[in-house]
Amino acid sequence: MAATVGPGLVGSLLVGLTYAKSISIVRNIPLIGVNHIEGHLQAVFLEAEQAGSPIEYPALALVASGGHTHLFEMAGPNRYRLMGKTRDDAAGEAYDKVAKLLGFGYPGGPVLDALAPYGDARGLRLTPAKMKGNVLDFSFSGVKTAMLRWSQSHELQDEIDSRRALQRVSHHPSLEQWLAVTPQPTRDAIAAFQHLVVEEMVKRLQSAVEESGARGVVIAGGVACNTGLRQAATERRVGCPVRFATPGLSTDNAAMIGAAAWPKFDRGEFSDLSLRAQPNLILA
Repeated sequence: MAATVGPGLVGSLLVGLTYAKSISIVRNIPLIGVNHIEGHLQAVFLEAEQAGSPIEYPALALVASGGHTHLFEMAGPNRYRLMGKTRDDAAGEAYDKVAKLLGFGYPGGPVLDALAPYGDARGLRLTPAKMKGNVLDFSFSGVKTAMLRWSQSHELQDEIDSRRALQRVSHHPSLEQWLAVTPQPTRDAIAAFQHLVVEEMVKRLQSAVEESGARGVVIAGGVACNTGLRQAATERRVGCPVRFATPGLSTDNAAMIGAAAWPKFDRGEFSDLSLRAQPNLILA
């Protein structure tokens, strides 16, 4: 019985872990604790193996989600070295916060991704973060703040109200409905936001490939569903083949936890009932 032990919100971790322990006791089956971040990565490796095209090592692994933006070097299976991480907001967190301030609700990342192609990224100048220290670290709080200031400097309340009204009558508005309540200046701002966030991730991947000599790149997590990121990482040719999980296995799911648990099961690495939730668990 596999369950996530961290990282994450302690309340959610405790609910899942307690339930898993109960099943382990009642069914008399082994318990396996799994790192949530490793689960995202193993979803990609699982699909690659099933497709008969395993990922070559050394590889780079980027996990981009609502809670994480981490870049790892993988010298081999289940061997991770952290090369860079976000110093503030995760990529998905920045998407959701910007979507919320523009009145798109939560989760807003998919909506911004859908609207971005209908805007001109040159319509709003956004400056990337100037990083000191580790150049492979990420920072998205600056672009989030820039979008906040842009929204405050424009008269957006009427269009924000119209988007909120749309969501009250339609729980899942269509793209056409979103476009109807999103004027061109806002579309341009969304396009500029997505362009910058994607560029920051792709540039660091390119730098990491050069530094590590990686032969493959894995991109996982909810933000891996982003069409802008998929297109940029594929077309820009970061230096080696890039692999994504299918959208259904990119966001949080049980299959990815099972995929991460299987090597542990194969090696007999089981946990006992003293296993605790670890909100700040690292992957190493």
